[in-house]
Amino acid sequence: MKRSLLILTVIISAFIGASIGVIFTIRYIDVLNPSYTSIQEKQKTAFVNYLEDSTAKFTKGFNFGEAARQITPAVVHIRTTYGSGEFSLNPLKQYLNPPARSSGSGVILTDDGYIVTNNHVIEEATQIEVVMNNNQRFYAKIIGKDPSTDLALLKIKARNLPFVKYGNSDLITPGEWVLAIGNPFDLNSTVTAGIVSAKARNIGILRDRNNLQVESFIQTDAAVNPGNSGGALVNLKGELIGINSAIATSTGNYAGYSFAIPVSLVKKIVDDLLEFGVVQRGLLGVQIIDVSAELAENRSLDVVQGVYVTHVNQNSAAEEAGMTTGDVIIAIDSHVVNSVSELQEWVARNRPGQSITVTFMRDGETKSVRTTLKNFEGSDKVEAIKVAHELEGATFEDIPYHNLTKLNIDGGILISHLTDGKWKKAGIKEGFIITHIDKVPIDNVEDLNRTLGFKTGGILVEGIYSKNEKEVYGVDW
Repeated sequence: MKRSLLILTVIISAFIGASIGVIFTIRYIDVLNPSYTSIQEKQKTAFVNYLEDSTAKFTKGFNFGEAARQITPAVVHIRTTYGSGEFSLNPLKQYLNPPARSSGSGVILTDDGYIVTNNHVIEEATQIEVVMNNNQRFYAKIIGKDPSTDLALLKIKARNLPFVKYGNSDLITPGEWVLAIGNPFDLNSTVTAGIVSAKARNIGILRDRNNLQVESFIQTDAAVNPGNSGGALVNLKGELIGINSAIATSTGNYAGYSFAIPVSLVKKIVDDLLEFGVVQRGLLGVQIIDVSAELAENRSLDVVQGVYVTHVNQNSAAEEAGMTTGDVIIAIDSHVVNSVSELQEWVARNRPGQSITVTFMRDGETKSVRTTLKNFEGSDKVEAIKVAHELEGATFEDIPYHNLTKLNIDGGILISHLTDGKWKKAGIKEGFIITHIDKVPIDNVEDLNRTLGFKTGGILVEGIYSKNEKEVYGVDW
């Protein structure tokens, strides 16, 4: 009897131990290799600070406190460092010649650490530090950035974070109350309130080398100042409706109007950056201007609102749909467009290969055509960044999970072969495992590619050799 009881105890203990091991393995692997390519879908699986039985009540028209309480922990302070491009392991040199610093805000989008901010907040930064509302600090890696919309996606290595739930910026209307949350003038977790003043504003602040910038801002009168960039604009349900990006001012400080990128566009851009590393822009292929009363009179148009087509590009989606110069676009996918900014936003929500319905006026008649969008090169295919396993004389390999556990490290990549190049010149030897670059964790070769793609000048490379010998190298990148 005692022997049977002993055997049963051993079996139960083994089962419990195996179960714990499986759970740990699954959670560990998930940290290194996210199983999703859409933040929209990820948000549906884990609402850390969004409970279905929320006690928020809006019995008297509005409640600022509940929305602020929900969102403030998920808006972070982003501190950036800008180096000279030179690298030194000498701390005295860093002390005597400190790098330039700047700051802004960011919004946590997932419980495992994806953060959206403005591109101009982190542009050309050599190091990005994320400071949480509770003063936790992380070094962030850049997943991707898009100057044409002024958005960037960052990643920190963390779990069970509070995050901001996506709202619907299409449903907001002028006059609706909103909150802006960010870190103006390094004043952490500042909440200001205002109303939506207008939608689809184009204020001419973005530039793109191919003239593909998209400006369709939500205009508000919530106080926004330097440091608010990249922070959250939310409705009174605590849902994200925009990313604060700019102010209209003659002094550099708040003067009554601020502008936010609508979340309808944010969702698409960050999913592109997450899945492909670059934005997949679907283009109609037309040159356009706003219809004005003067233009309508001079061109004898039958409408005084809409978007006038001044040129149709060859081999474009518009040309294939039969559109011509002089057409006046009045709707995209049944959504009325009265300005260039509105049209750009509705088209920019789509990737190459996706189809949209364009409604336009021609010679007094209304026509609708269905067409498939193309990218800038004229292709209807999405194109991801290619992962290179050989860079500057070094060959890199991903490390299997069981080897990582033996080495007692969370992640890293192996330098399996070296020839003459920057890595060898820095003193690195074959067999070195890179775990961090500029204090940011490197989990796999794709991680390395994305990180180095945004680096210039010297980089700090940390890692170990097989015997757990920790080493630090300065590589002139």
